[in-house]
Amino acid sequence: MRKTITNIASLFCLISLMAINANAQKFGYVNSTEILAELPAIKSADSELEAYQQQLVTKGEQMVKSFEANYTKLAEQAQAGTLSNVQMQQKEAELSQEQQTIQAYEVEIQNKLLKKREELYQPILENVNNVLKAMGDEGGYTMIFDSSTGGILHADDTNDLTSTLKSKLGI
Repeated sequence: MRKTITNIASLFCLISLMAINANAQKFGYVNSTEILAELPAIKSADSELEAYQQQLVTKGEQMVKSFEANYTKLAEQAQAGTLSNVQMQQKEAELSQEQQTIQAYEVEIQNKLLKKREELYQPILENVNNVLKAMGDEGGYTMIFDSSTGGILHADDTNDLTSTLKSKLGI
């Protein structure tokens, strides 16, 4: 009887080990910062974004120059005493409105740049994500982590899929 219990326990352990091995999970990781820094499409998008930003900034600089010229003109007229109090208040109100327009344009620039960045990066990031998902499916990975976020405290270099992802992306 004792031998039967030992055999059953051994059989149970063997079945448990086989089940654990059958459900073994495979993990990998990539360094997304490194990949994105080397991706030609990102470099191209950055250049396009920089040109767009310069175009917007140039218009803003013109607005500021106009404001400065109007301010200097008002200061000269005020110093010369050629404006009445009503005219002075009207000119100050115009300058204040011009300054508010410049501030609103600065916010508009930020919003336009964020929108343009999203527009340029979205297809690139989708492509990287699709390739990464395909790699995960092909390699049988349960999870693939991003080591650039600092969430991985230790990982075996054999689980680093960064170079494989780079080659699949043509980097």
